[in-house]
Amino acid sequence: MALVLIVDDSPTEQHVFCKALERRGYDTVVASDGEEAIATAEQVRPEVIVMDVVMPGMNGFQATRKLTRNPATRGIPIVIVSGKGQETDRIWGLRQGAAQYLVKPVREDQLAAAVEAALGA
Repeated sequence: MALVLIVDDSPTEQHVFCKALERRGYDTVVASDGEEAIATAEQVRPEVIVMDVVMPGMNGFQATRKLTRNPATRGIPIVIVSGKGQETDRIWGLRQGAAQYLVKPVREDQLAAAVEAALGA
């Protein structure tokens, strides 16, 4: 099944998202910030990235922009899942290159549907 990179600075969110996707047959790997997300994406080449926005260091908007502009990673769809729920946040996330923007709290079926859509399933 597809490999999904979960990027979130909260170990709880990492665990919840990983378990939700693993129950649906996905393989998962985690990163805790934007810098680690970029390095991990370049190394393991996940099929989809689930990206938080508010993280220490490089935030999710910055990491999304770098990933979508990097020839090695630009083909990987990114689903932003963030507590930042303003319409301007959503628009900004999509302008950085995200395929979708979900607002926390996100239900397991919403997350899975977003990942499936990003995969073109």
